[in-house]
Amino acid sequence: MTTLKERLHADVVIHMKERNKTALTTVRNVLGEIETREKSGKAPVTLDDLQVTALLQKEAAKRRDTARIYTEAGEPERAAAEIAEAEVIEAYLPQALSEAEVESIVDEAIAALRAEGRELTARQMGEVMKPVTAKVAGRFDGKAVSQIVRSRLA
Repeated sequence: MTTLKERLHADVVIHMKERNKTALTTVRNVLGEIETREKSGKAPVTLDDLQVTALLQKEAAKRRDTARIYTEAGEPERAAAEIAEAEVIEAYLPQALSEAEVESIVDEAIAALRAEGRELTARQMGEVMKPVTAKVAGRFDGKAVSQIVRSRLA
């Protein structure tokens, strides 16, 4: 199984052959951002798939936000270009979870902790969030997950 970063590198060649300039430029920019993150800091690191996924989410959100600004400024062509880039990036993200799926994951985590004999209150929110976050891992908004956990513990 290839990593997300390896898939991005392989897709550069594919986009070159297809002469897909938008996808090629976008993937190269994302790879540049990954390399910058890996080399910044005191010691170089290698980003794992979870970290690359988080970076991709930020990059896609950044482009969607820029597209919104261009639309408000009356620049529809530039907004369309930003949306096209966001769509290229989003193709590499894992399939998003529905709210119902996240709620069932939260309920399972709470049930498992209660089965261990733990008394759960709002103060133990972190104990519930840890296993839930591991399962959700970039496929649902973190703030929304914490709100669901908070409502279940209340």
